[in-house]
Amino acid sequence: MNCFLELANGGNARLTDLPRLGGAEFRTGLLDALAAGCRLSSFFAMPEGEGRFLLVAVLLDPQKHCLKLAGSEAAGSYPSLTAENPAFQWFEREIFEEFGLTPQKHPWLKPIRFHGRDGVPRPLPGDTEYFTMHGAAVHEVAVGPVHAGVIEPGHFRFQCMGEDVYSLEIELGYQHRGIEKLLTGGPEARTMHWVETASGDTSCGAAIGFCSILESLGGISVSPRATALRTLALELERIANHVGDLGALAGDVAFLPTASYCGRIRGDFLNRTAVLCGNRFGRGLVVPGGVRYDLDAAAAAELLSGLAVSRAELKNALDLMFDEPSVLDRFENTGVVTAETAKSIGLVGVAARASGLGID
Repeated sequence: MNCFLELANGGNARLTDLPRLGGAEFRTGLLDALAAGCRLSSFFAMPEGEGRFLLVAVLLDPQKHCLKLAGSEAAGSYPSLTAENPAFQWFEREIFEEFGLTPQKHPWLKPIRFHGRDGVPRPLPGDTEYFTMHGAAVHEVAVGPVHAGVIEPGHFRFQCMGEDVYSLEIELGYQHRGIEKLLTGGPEARTMHWVETASGDTSCGAAIGFCSILESLGGISVSPRATALRTLALELERIANHVGDLGALAGDVAFLPTASYCGRIRGDFLNRTAVLCGNRFGRGLVVPGGVRYDLDAAAAAELLSGLAVSRAELKNALDLMFDEPSVLDRFENTGVVTAETAKSIGLVGVAARASGLGID
């Protein structure tokens, strides 16, 4: 029996249409769906009165290409789902941090952002705990949260022995800019600016995601041409970020030629985005209902010729790196996540695809 509300990507439904399941049925339905190949996209709590909450799960179904949603009421606590499926662990930690709703038998309720309920700092279990290793050759490397670039600040803590990294712990959310609260009650004149600058290297992605919500709620159709231009902006953004990351990989193993080339080539791809709208990060291009700028034939020709040049230059830069035995020696067996592991821990998006799961 189907116990989920099914929606197409960008679809909408009334909250009253969301199936409200009993605790046992909710748990069994989620775990069965995940075991059958669905992925967990989101798991959150909505306050419904004094001490009462609605737990909502959003699953991705790669077979039907749709979203599956279900809810369940909870008060005070609920049985944690993390032990059965690790994909829940981050979501359950955030639910506890935000609302004090306890996932019973969760293995580690370390805060996600350390700000406590209603933005008020408070001590929580695991506040200052980090993964550790012991031994004479063990060393710890801490990076950030202040670092260069347009991505959001993050703290990265590595546990290493020699050149082998045995553990990496990541903490995000240092900025506390209150963007979610700023968006409540909108949209208004500044809304798109807040959305586009939430994470600087994903301006187009965030803008398109936000606009798709407004368009769905408002019953607004986006023209095929506007959709194509949005897709082009997304692809340019994705390519620029991948080129930057390839350069960062080169820098991490001290292969400076490719690191330098990729830094410049990434800038070239950002300049291609500027051809679309005059901004290298694509800001101002996407608006509710479509796009603010069109692409004429001359600009399209300029874009295509520029992409061809940048593609050839990127291949040369990467050939330098991947043909170098000392680089390959340092890359070998580094950061490998098997498809089986990716599936078992619920990876989605870029990480899932890089691990061999074609589900995004």
